[in-house]
Amino acid sequence: MPATPRSRSQARNTRPWILSGMDFADSRRKPNFTGKIAVAAALTVMCIIVLKQWPGFSGTSVFSRHETGVTHVLVTGGAGFIGSHATLRLLTDNYRVTIVDNLSRGNMGAVRVLQRLFPQPGRLQFIYADLGDAKAVNKIFSENAFDAVMHFAAVAYVGESTMEPLRYYHNITSNTLTVLEAMAAHNVNTLIYSSTCATYGEPDTMPIVESTPQNPINPYGKAKKMAEDIILDFTKSNKSNMAVMILRYFNVIGSDPEGRLGEAPRPELREHGRISGACFDAALGIIPGLKVRGTDYPTADGTCIRDYIDVTDLVDAHVKALDKSRPGKVGIYNVGTGQGRSVKEFVEACKKATGATINVEFLARRPGDYAEVYSDPSKIHSELNWTAKYTDLGQSLSQAWKWQKAHPNGYGSA
Repeated sequence: MPATPRSRSQARNTRPWILSGMDFADSRRKPNFTGKIAVAAALTVMCIIVLKQWPGFSGTSVFSRHETGVTHVLVTGGAGFIGSHATLRLLTDNYRVTIVDNLSRGNMGAVRVLQRLFPQPGRLQFIYADLGDAKAVNKIFSENAFDAVMHFAAVAYVGESTMEPLRYYHNITSNTLTVLEAMAAHNVNTLIYSSTCATYGEPDTMPIVESTPQNPINPYGKAKKMAEDIILDFTKSNKSNMAVMILRYFNVIGSDPEGRLGEAPRPELREHGRISGACFDAALGIIPGLKVRGTDYPTADGTCIRDYIDVTDLVDAHVKALDKSRPGKVGIYNVGTGQGRSVKEFVEACKKATGATINVEFLARRPGDYAEVYSDPSKIHSELNWTAKYTDLGQSLSQAWKWQKAHPNGYGSA
């Protein structure tokens, strides 16, 4: 590691002090000894001047103080798929970022990629912590000067939520309350909240607009809606002047266009993961084939219809939401393409993107799933000037497939 100005000054000063101790016994060298003291004093003053320019001077981290012209964003779940891509975009746009993640779903490999890309002091720090630990969360807020929070951290599989509902209510709803309490206690007044179209449930009409009634039908959607309700109730109190942006997004696909980041779910979670991950695993031969759950939905081909949003577009929406956030303002936005695609369409696009023969097994419906969900993104376009750009399903899958081929074992094979 390169020497800091402090270590160089210590290296220069150590030997003269030892020599002066030896010379002290010789009275004939006293005048020279006095001169050496003067030189050492001058060097010390110079070193102090240099150190005052150094980010860590005075024993406090640059992350612990506000700095004019710099926005410091706490990204919870920043080691995860969406959170890491959001962190990459924030750092590219010259934000200061602190990632907090317990790595239960995130990947330290993604953090290391970000650290290599942005090694400069004061750009990025990673804190290993669980948002369920209120004491740890409060300590993080007390030791860091955050200007805003992007709250991604959450377990996020519909099927898993039906099997472990208590885990989902604790991880999503309770942990969001802990984060909100810490923000209130430490006067952090901007929140960009990662929500989901699952809060709408199975609406009677399509496309979904922000005023569509929220009637979630699985614990994942219910837990997210509860978290939204807590946030919205707090913003209505006289103790709050928060800027809040709630983004309800649809089915996320794709990866960083430059191939720096991708999606690497834990092997034990493959059965719950995104359909894109399952397609790629089948194409790589990691699993024998693809299981499509539900072929009797009231749709054109019997399979579910979803709105697939590229992760690059999604993080762009988050950054625009942060830029447009204002004290006392609450914004709620759907983030999608406005176009629904069936699961069968998706599988065919995946086969084409990978060039692989993928065996498909059709099974019964998955508990908690709904037939058709796609967005009307008009509001986010008119208010935040955001429009999805990566709307070619095949192109998004091809980009993600490149990363998967280059990283067959996730970040461990980088």
